[in-house]
Amino acid sequence: MNRRRLLAAGVTAALAGCVSYPGRDEPPSSEEVISDAIETRRHMTDLQARRIMTVETPDETVERTERIARKPPAKQRIDVLESTDPDVPSGAVTVTNRATTWEYNPSEEVVDKQYHPNKVDADRTRLVLEGLLEESRLGYEGVETVDGREAHVVETKPPVEDIGPTIELVVGETTFVVPLRTTGDPDAMDVSRIVWIDDEYRYPIKERNTVTIDGEARHRLTVTYEDLLIDEGLEPGTFTYDPPTDATVVTEGRKPKGVFETRAAATELTPYDLPQPTVPASYTLDRVTVVEKAERFGTTTTLWYNDPTVVARELYVAVREVQRFNPDVLETIEIDGHTAYRRDGRIQSVFWSCDDLHYEVSSLTDDTPLLEIASSISCP
Repeated sequence: MNRRRLLAAGVTAALAGCVSYPGRDEPPSSEEVISDAIETRRHMTDLQARRIMTVETPDETVERTERIARKPPAKQRIDVLESTDPDVPSGAVTVTNRATTWEYNPSEEVVDKQYHPNKVDADRTRLVLEGLLEESRLGYEGVETVDGREAHVVETKPPVEDIGPTIELVVGETTFVVPLRTTGDPDAMDVSRIVWIDDEYRYPIKERNTVTIDGEARHRLTVTYEDLLIDEGLEPGTFTYDPPTDATVVTEGRKPKGVFETRAAATELTPYDLPQPTVPASYTLDRVTVVEKAERFGTTTTLWYNDPTVVARELYVAVREVQRFNPDVLETIEIDGHTAYRRDGRIQSVFWSCDDLHYEVSSLTDDTPLLEIASSISCP
């Protein structure tokens, strides 16, 4: 397993909300506490904490202490306070907001600035928890104390049928692929994941992932959150970043022409009129991005809507001057007498063209009424 990839992991550990089991003498089941953690995550506003990450192998132990701040699903800040990892030294900083990611490496005095104004932000933490609940073999292991708090210990193992040429370990926002062929015998490899769920808040406060081969622990990753503050609000400017004056800034991705709070403001920069889609009442307009690509791709405008009460419940409407979908691989449907195309999968989408413009309505959630939203636009 690549040690650098291990240390670059963003491991899920957070507290939020408050759930209790009054009048109960027996402990909750592992399924119950993870289900509560999923529900807590859905409505989390922000968190800040010290995060301690330790990677152990037969040859070495590496540790990193970070100060983190998060506003899920898209915004996060990580300041490395102490580190024995030369690839991620003390003083390293990562700041991500909706449109941009900054990564500062003090040992090289370089800042990587990546533009991603139209990146879809799934709630990776919630998806990981749902995967544990739906796919893993769970075992309740009692209660332990973590950072002065009582926590329920849940051990998880991959489903038996998933043991094959590789095993994917999803830790926070990173997927690790562990090649079983290194042992010559897949049955000799064991993967375990232990999650400590805080008793008061019902949300992960610690996580440990261990890969054992022939009875020997080959890789162990442990993450603990200390001094957590949940939904207490964050300082203004937490997710903005000013590079050091002596650092070299390297950029990638296409810088947007603008990111706007209103449709009217964005229209001033677009070569076409923007639609006014009818979206469910729980959704509000979050932002409008205008990106001018190479001349042959024209200008793309994306209207982003989200439900402010649920993390990562969002949809978007895109308008393009150049068709970017392939009708041959999509399901043909009809909307108000016009031919349209539907895509199912991780992102649910509806595409259609009208005159010289091309439209897309997409969402990460299965309950979004995409056809109704598309019908409200149709051919403006």
